[in-house]
Amino acid sequence: MRYFLQLSYNGAAYSGWQSQPNSTGVQAVIEEHLQTILREPVEIVGCGRTDAGVHASGFYAHFDWPEPFPEHFLVRLNKLLPADIAIQAIHPVHPEAHARFDARQRRYKYQIHLTKDPLANAQSWFYPHGHQPRLHVLNEAAQLLLHYGEFAPFCKSGTDAMTRKCRLSESFWVSDRSGTRLTYWVTSDRFLRGMIRLIVGMCLKVSEGKIDLQDVREALDKQSLLEGSWSVPADGLTLCEVRYPYLS
Repeated sequence: MRYFLQLSYNGAAYSGWQSQPNSTGVQAVIEEHLQTILREPVEIVGCGRTDAGVHASGFYAHFDWPEPFPEHFLVRLNKLLPADIAIQAIHPVHPEAHARFDARQRRYKYQIHLTKDPLANAQSWFYPHGHQPRLHVLNEAAQLLLHYGEFAPFCKSGTDAMTRKCRLSESFWVSDRSGTRLTYWVTSDRFLRGMIRLIVGMCLKVSEGKIDLQDVREALDKQSLLEGSWSVPADGLTLCEVRYPYLS
């Protein structure tokens, strides 16, 4: 049988989903505790490879297991896992289901707080600049992306991706009532390495007047490097939702 794990994690203490040299990934921690309960090595495959420090509230991973689970399996697994990783559910799926390749859409948010607040730092980045981002300008920059299908200007170097094509279906900013918290929402069939953090950095620089929107448009037209690009910290980025054709 193949199963999907539905999980969430605070990525602050991890190297991302996968382990890196001298650091631990979320995947390795879950596999270790699955082996403790099931008494067999279990390999899990994630829906993506989040970067170090990135969080997830709606992550999926699949694994195979041929026998019935032990009693209270999910409760026992969550007791063993550290406080920053939680398994919400286990879904039986068809044997060929794949957490990464079957995902049809992924939805992320990037959260920013504009006034210093230690309690907001868990999933939000403090924007420490004197400039107050202008919401309408942020949205002009964000919505420009919906007119394009390739995003080489927003891909970190060294990626092994064969194509820079992505189908964005939403890209917009919202503010809370106080105007002190901003959230960028973006949904696509796939994302390039470092793409969202580079997009957020671009939007902020356009709002600051440090990058002209026409320069962004030209970089996208030519699929060339965007001069003055900025990758914001991982702190504020969360994978919120992954959609599959066979899960409601």
